[in-house]
Amino acid sequence: MKTMKKILVIDDDAELRQLLATYLGRHGFDTLLLPDSGQLDAFLARYQPQLLVLDLMLPGEDGLAACRRLRARGETLPVIMLTARDEAADRVLGLNSGADDYLGKPFDPRELIARIEAVLRRAGRSPTTPDTGDGVLTFGEWRLDRNARQLSTKGRLVPLTSGEFALLNALVGNAARPMKRERLLELTRGETTESFDRAIDVQIHRLRRVIEVDPAHPRYLQTVWGVGYVFVPDAKSGASPDRALSSDR
Repeated sequence: MKTMKKILVIDDDAELRQLLATYLGRHGFDTLLLPDSGQLDAFLARYQPQLLVLDLMLPGEDGLAACRRLRARGETLPVIMLTARDEAADRVLGLNSGADDYLGKPFDPRELIARIEAVLRRAGRSPTTPDTGDGVLTFGEWRLDRNARQLSTKGRLVPLTSGEFALLNALVGNAARPMKRERLLELTRGETTESFDRAIDVQIHRLRRVIEVDPAHPRYLQTVWGVGYVFVPDAKSGASPDRALSSDR
């Protein structure tokens, strides 16, 4: 028998919580409900959900603060943020806090299902880049294990959200090849969900803060003006950075 995946929904709208519990249940999810983030840590420890649906506007600790707190302690649980308005500013705030995806209210529950399934796929596997050799690539002091989905430095694991890992993996898998934002969105979020270009910019910014010595002058995750981004490998990796001058076709 297939085990139902646990989804924790935190929203202060009681009617919406019950609607989502019923709808998610019909689609094979075991849904846990909370009206605020007061018991978030206890629920994570006790029930170990596979994904968190988190409202941005909450009494007490709001969704942004809760998500930042989880990420600061190394929690990689996938998070979908619900925003009151489907505007770029709200979406950027959610992604900056460490959310994997976002959805503006009001929304169609079917779209939430699509987002949940897409985020869980990204969290569970890495379909966007081919596996070569042992799946391990090193650059500078960093070690990216693409099979284990782990980034480490000097033996220390560095937590990434599923979206951040998918983006880094996609760029590394196309080393020295400039990638358009639209293509990166397709590779990391799939074609079933509607996203916006700024989502890639936000996650690039977050990744640069992790792996670059000087995020303002990145060594590895470079901007290709008018195109998008490129991962520039170390010379010893065998890929030629000169390819970064070509366009992504």
